[in-house]
Amino acid sequence: MRAFLRHALLAATRQDARKGVLLPAALLMAACATPVPPPSDGLPPSEPSRPAPAPSQPAPSVSAEQQALQAMVSLQDRLYRVAAPLLVNNTDLCKKNARNLLGFTAKNRYSYSNEFTGAAQKSLGLDDRLQVMGVLAGGGAARAGVRHGDVLLAVEDKNLPKGETAERDAASILAPMMSGRSSIAMTVLRDGSRVALNVPLTYACAFGIELGNTENVIAYSDGHRVLVTRGMLNAVRTDDELAFVLAKEMAHNALSHATKQRTSATIGGIIDNLTRIRPDMSAMSGMAGLRPMPQDLDAMADKLSLYMLARAGYDIDLAIPFWQRMASQVPATVLNGYTALHPSINYRIAAMEKTIKDIRAKQARKKPLLP
Repeated sequence: MRAFLRHALLAATRQDARKGVLLPAALLMAACATPVPPPSDGLPPSEPSRPAPAPSQPAPSVSAEQQALQAMVSLQDRLYRVAAPLLVNNTDLCKKNARNLLGFTAKNRYSYSNEFTGAAQKSLGLDDRLQVMGVLAGGGAARAGVRHGDVLLAVEDKNLPKGETAERDAASILAPMMSGRSSIAMTVLRDGSRVALNVPLTYACAFGIELGNTENVIAYSDGHRVLVTRGMLNAVRTDDELAFVLAKEMAHNALSHATKQRTSATIGGIIDNLTRIRPDMSAMSGMAGLRPMPQDLDAMADKLSLYMLARAGYDIDLAIPFWQRMASQVPATVLNGYTALHPSINYRIAAMEKTIKDIRAKQARKKPLLP
């Protein structure tokens, strides 16, 4: 069972788990439910006026699939939560990648691969209909009152689809509506009643945020998506450190580095592979067909990422110690690790030191945080 859970921990990509289409950047997956302990009667064990409590009922068994799905959702929730401020506060820095979003994710039980559809129904309460899984704090959907658990019925008087292709079909309905307007009228089912909502659109960087099913400490960006592996999530100690990794890869995307290096297709294939339930790790040997990032491009991404982090409220003073620790813990000799793809650590640190000084000076003078 443990081996199964390790392999089944993460959702697949387009082949294995279709992503939430209502927020293309895949922000804010629902967190796992926390079991609630039975209430206490407040009396000591020897209290004579109370009869002995009835034996507690055994907890319902949880399948391996349910455990795997809950673990996956928990990891994704953290990843999307940390990414959210970076995506919504940096539209000036990712202009060509910014667009209107609805500001929430929605899924149904078919959003997961076949072996998880039952677990999605039991653990997450999903059925054939699209249901809101997470709402972007401070976004238009949150202001309009969209809630976790809302079942999507209609948008602009068009009924939303159900079933196995619901996400893809909903995307085809919603995509034409996302430009040329500031809000969208929606109808949801909440507690058995139909609720009409007018949802203001949220303008944000529309980078896909993916979770990689490997213990390798690494992250990738293909121009449109950012992938952070389970190994990297285990290596970072705080949300700020996770934000450093996300911002760096978002900066590579914003600067079109994969296109300039002609690696978009290769990295895209790596991301597709690593988000499968059982990735082909034989394809990940050595450098997986990639060359180390040139130091000038890497430093450019470091500079832009620090501005992104500052605008999103993360502590940029912790960035340099983190990258130094990463270079020590996962040195360039680990070919399928982060430093092997980003080896110019001293050059990068010098660029980061200068950038942090520039950002602090602009903050002191209350100048716009633009590179």
